[in-house]
Amino acid sequence: MSYDIEGALSRLDVGFATLTPIESYWVGKQEFFASQGYTLRPRYRPGWVPSWRTDPRIRVVDADDRHSVPPARAHLMDATRLSNGQLVMIKKVVRDSEEVRITTHLSSEALREDPRNHCVPVLDVLDDPEDPTVSFMVLHFLRRIDDVDFDTVESIFDCVGQLLEGLVFLHEHNVAHRDCAYRNVLMDATAIFPQGFHPVADMCLPNDTRKAAPCLPRSTVPVKYYYADFGISTMFAPGDTDRLVTGTHGLDRDVPELSDDVPYDPFKVDVFILGNLIRTMFVEKYTNVNVLASLVAQMTAHDPADRPSALEALRHLDDIMRSVWSLHRLWRAHPRDEPIIARPSLDMIHLLSVVYRSIF
Repeated sequence: MSYDIEGALSRLDVGFATLTPIESYWVGKQEFFASQGYTLRPRYRPGWVPSWRTDPRIRVVDADDRHSVPPARAHLMDATRLSNGQLVMIKKVVRDSEEVRITTHLSSEALREDPRNHCVPVLDVLDDPEDPTVSFMVLHFLRRIDDVDFDTVESIFDCVGQLLEGLVFLHEHNVAHRDCAYRNVLMDATAIFPQGFHPVADMCLPNDTRKAAPCLPRSTVPVKYYYADFGISTMFAPGDTDRLVTGTHGLDRDVPELSDDVPYDPFKVDVFILGNLIRTMFVEKYTNVNVLASLVAQMTAHDPADRPSALEALRHLDDIMRSVWSLHRLWRAHPRDEPIIARPSLDMIHLLSVVYRSIF
């Protein structure tokens, strides 16, 4: 039975060249964004013609402009800031919502100066000129925290420390995130990818998705971690003594006290969610960070009264880090699913790379 190659290529052409309704919505906003100093990728500009149809040297599977917005990101669109070429993320939000109020407050100039602030930076808030219920928050473009391997024990400690520090900052400013789970904890990977990366094919170069983007080891560059998506967050007034909430929304379904009827402490919920993230991301994935297990156990205690505050958890982490031998912190993180037979050679490669970087 022969395979219809031409037919398959034709279907690819049509499939990649057809904009979804979600994409068409963003195309309709391109001119507005351009007037505000931001531009979308060529695919999302009015009158777009697929590059593979105008240049016979480009195969459809290699074309940069074939990459569409994932359905799960319907309310998000990547863009470029015209003034400096910075990659940004535009988020469609409800105008004057609590999410906008909290996110912009945490990104205000006074709070942004605090190095403990790990809340996603807001560059702009643009009101939709056609829909009075919609605004667009322009945010730094961030990535999932595990898009690049955690290569050393120290890189794991650094991540956990920054996240706890950021949670302390949030709670000091009377904000309970309430959804600080995996998808809402992100990193600025600018230093990891010195030549940049494509916003969708994110392990490829920004303007040539046929080539892999050079990627530096996480432990060799400064990486900052951020909290994003304050869609169900609560900000209390200073001095407010009633700091209880209700509601069962959120990504982490393990939180025991969530209820639509019985009020609970959202700050202790944050501690549980972050503790659960540390468990699943690190303690259960790597063999040589078991020292974090006691911290996780406290943070995820079933009774909220038995959990530490964010500040107490950070102090516990500091005690743990002081107790760990400095050479252990520099050692390679050992994934639990790594073949034991491969571990000695991988450890040796890591050691040689550390020595090489220290010399050169």
